[in-house]
Amino acid sequence: MAGRNDQFSSRWGILLAAIGMAVGTGNIWRFPRVAAENGGGAFLIAWLVFMFAWSIPLVLSEFALGKHTRRGPAGAIGRLIGGKYNWMGVFVGLCTCFIMFYYSVVTGWCIKYFFATLGSGVVGGDPEAYWQNLTTTNVQPVLFHLLALVIGCFIISRGVVKGIERTNRILIPILFLLLIVAALRAVTLPDAVKGLGFLFTPVWGDLLSHQVWLEALSQSAWSVGAAWGLVMTYGVYLRKRDDFALTSYTTAFGDYSASLLAGIAVMCTVFAVLPEADALAALGAGNEGLTFIWLPQLFEQIPAGRFFLALFFLALSFAAMSSLIAMLEMATRIAVDLGMTRQKAVPLVGAVGFLLGLPSAWKLGFFQNQDWVWALGLMVSGLFISLAVIKFGVGRFREQLINTPEERRPVGRWFIFVIKYVIPLEFLALMIWWFYQAVAVYDPEGWWHPFHTFSVGTTVLQWGLLIAALILVNRWWAARVGARGGE
Repeated sequence: MAGRNDQFSSRWGILLAAIGMAVGTGNIWRFPRVAAENGGGAFLIAWLVFMFAWSIPLVLSEFALGKHTRRGPAGAIGRLIGGKYNWMGVFVGLCTCFIMFYYSVVTGWCIKYFFATLGSGVVGGDPEAYWQNLTTTNVQPVLFHLLALVIGCFIISRGVVKGIERTNRILIPILFLLLIVAALRAVTLPDAVKGLGFLFTPVWGDLLSHQVWLEALSQSAWSVGAAWGLVMTYGVYLRKRDDFALTSYTTAFGDYSASLLAGIAVMCTVFAVLPEADALAALGAGNEGLTFIWLPQLFEQIPAGRFFLALFFLALSFAAMSSLIAMLEMATRIAVDLGMTRQKAVPLVGAVGFLLGLPSAWKLGFFQNQDWVWALGLMVSGLFISLAVIKFGVGRFREQLINTPEERRPVGRWFIFVIKYVIPLEFLALMIWWFYQAVAVYDPEGWWHPFHTFSVGTTVLQWGLLIAALILVNRWWAARVGARGGE
């Protein structure tokens, strides 16, 4: 249980930590690309819908679970609905841990590129060759992966207030300032209006496309941080008098705002520098291709390009670090809930994170496989949280755990409908959609293969092994975290 020294000190501390958790690299490198590929303005409308139809209800549920049970994801569900279901919460926590193992590598890439922009390493050279060299050598990715973990572990070792809260009080305002500066610079470029038009002008017919809606749902699920177990962890550190409904709404809209600022900066720059066909090619180059190959070339062609490229990678580094801090804290919370002291848990989490992140640092294909498997795993996590609330009783959950006496903005009955019906249906739609992509687009011949990068086989195998292992050790784990009703 969190003591007074392990609680957020103010509403602003909670809010900035939650926004820091939500705003990550996906806002800056994935959102512009996916929005451009899926109708621009139409995508934004669908994305806004799913903030209320997926992200905000799950964020509310996580805050309530953490605050009520005083356990992170590896213990909260068991304490809420019984020990035999505890493995579902452990899956939520470990799924995010597996993401953390490669996310620290991504954070390292961002830090490396920021330092490179301060010299002549990227701008003025060959960005594609630079990226290839970085990802095919073993030393630098490992060193910056380690640096990211050392910084993150140092921050969380200082505790909730002195570490997480104080760091986010600095990182998040600066991050938004950097994004605003980048967006303002981008809109002043010649022909930047083309980028704004492409991003904000809806083609109304695109709203009839199932792909636009499913991609918007995916972006909302991955971007806001719902069902990652991170909000649940931060919920443990709420004071009894703290409410969280407004924080949940503000976190989602803060994430939305960061994505829009990044989208403006990237889209205006791309369309200002390149012909439309080349701009679309750049936006279709994938997360890593757009960020680490195309954007350095584009910034090279605008006035003060090196300075603004440095600002871009500094913002990207801050976004990555604020999310990595939340992941490291969640992993530490798992260890603490199992009986370990925080002083021992933090270095253990850092060491395990470093070792299990090495394959992603060494081989881009392994990184891509883990990103595929566990990003989809977050959809399973969302379903598990929804099922836990349904098992407890959605109406009862809303009345007793969300709309408590200290909650100044009670949540309406829409929450019941979304959790009980909409989220399970959304999960089913997402699984069908992404597995269809694997079969029809990514790997038609090897979609079943358990060792192919983007296959149904590798996803089912890794999920199946984890779930089987968790069910086998569930009795032991439930007893250690004090789950209700034991096995």
